[in-house]
Amino acid sequence: MSAFNAIGDRREVERDEFTPGIEPQATWCPGCGDFGVLKALKGAMADLGKNPDEILLVTGIGCSGKLNSYFNSYGFHTLHGRALPIARAAKLGNPDVEVVAAGGDGDGYGIGGNHFIHTARENHDITYIVFNNEIFGLTKGQTSPTSPMGHKSKTQPHGSAKAPIRPMSLALTAGASYVARTAAVNPNQAQEILVEAIEHDGFAHIDFLTQCPTWNKDAKQYVPYVDVQENEDYDFDLTDRREAADMMYETESALYEGTVLTGRFYHDADRPSYGEEKRAVGEMPDEPLAERYFDEDYEWERSYDLLDAHK
Repeated sequence: MSAFNAIGDRREVERDEFTPGIEPQATWCPGCGDFGVLKALKGAMADLGKNPDEILLVTGIGCSGKLNSYFNSYGFHTLHGRALPIARAAKLGNPDVEVVAAGGDGDGYGIGGNHFIHTARENHDITYIVFNNEIFGLTKGQTSPTSPMGHKSKTQPHGSAKAPIRPMSLALTAGASYVARTAAVNPNQAQEILVEAIEHDGFAHIDFLTQCPTWNKDAKQYVPYVDVQENEDYDFDLTDRREAADMMYETESALYEGTVLTGRFYHDADRPSYGEEKRAVGEMPDEPLAERYFDEDYEWERSYDLLDAHK
């Protein structure tokens, strides 16, 4: 018995299977970097042999929130900044479902920043793609948490007085076990990183640089870019937290100085995910909770039956 019959059914999967029939053509602005995310995600899922029926794509509010309208899978369009709690609940309910969450830099690093920190801290087995265009795009160009100091916008007409957030450093400090940065102008690297992130057991955070030609002329196209794994000038151990932290700090500083560094920055393959930890101590069942809704013979348990009374 399976809540989703297609789960685990490995077969050849074509990229076109992830293009929905209802809304096949994305309607983002011409030149938007979001097209690059969609293309890379379709390619990654095809490379992994995932069926559309075994994927849940959870999105927030913003231009990025349209991603699951253009991607054929189960989808959940949430409130602003609330993609991660929904994604966490879905993964805990059925660990066999491949859960991907997506949102913009304002959605994920601002409005949903607290969820971002604690999802990383608990190491939930989720892939989180943050469309980072350094602006609030859907609401017409307000300053976002990643807008550079001095950036002028409708909400900061004299220029932002605040330094931008350092998203990768924040993810590492909070506890993410996989951290990477890629860009829409580097589709091959983006697809490879998405494959690695989805395969990773734990919280995988991808800061995805997506240019916004309509509302953020300053960010341009994020080119030229440098792959830190391919360039001899950058030599660090991505399994070492200290070396990874130093490289992230350098990368995040360089972006606003005109140097775009992309690649993998941290990978801890040994840390158990939240679900694994809970199952190991008996606080979660081995079988997916979602399966119980399909089992007419299951005798339901209540929380007061599972937990000892406080004395």
